[in-house]
Amino acid sequence: MAQETTLILLKPDCVERGINGEVIKRFEDEGFRIRGCKMIKLTDELLKEHYAHIADRPFFPTVAEFMKSKPVIAIALTGENVIAHVRDLLGPTDSNAAPKGTIRGDFGTDKMTNVVHASDSAEAAAVELERFFHHGELFSY
Repeated sequence: MAQETTLILLKPDCVERGINGEVIKRFEDEGFRIRGCKMIKLTDELLKEHYAHIADRPFFPTVAEFMKSKPVIAIALTGENVIAHVRDLLGPTDSNAAPKGTIRGDFGTDKMTNVVHASDSAEAAAVELERFFHHGELFSY
């Protein structure tokens, strides 16, 4: 299995509810390690870039307002097969369809307020990590 690094965003609903530690603990309990972590306030520019695949959709302004409503916590998480494993831990994007025991099934409320964003492929992770972390902000140990 491959050693990978993925981007995790603890979304505004996660931050507002104060469940950041519980979510991070689930990742660490699986043996994954944090290479970088920071709290940031998202801008319109960053959101248009990050959500370019939906930026022209009529619901995008609602997504952007939600993602700007509170800070998010950006995490670079590393481990063997971390991308696929994290997505399994999260469950489906729609929290209503996510089984209990998954992060979204336990903490999410719907398709948007679903606690966490995670990269969906190695290619996406590479781009997203560069978008959210600057040179020198990721550490190896």
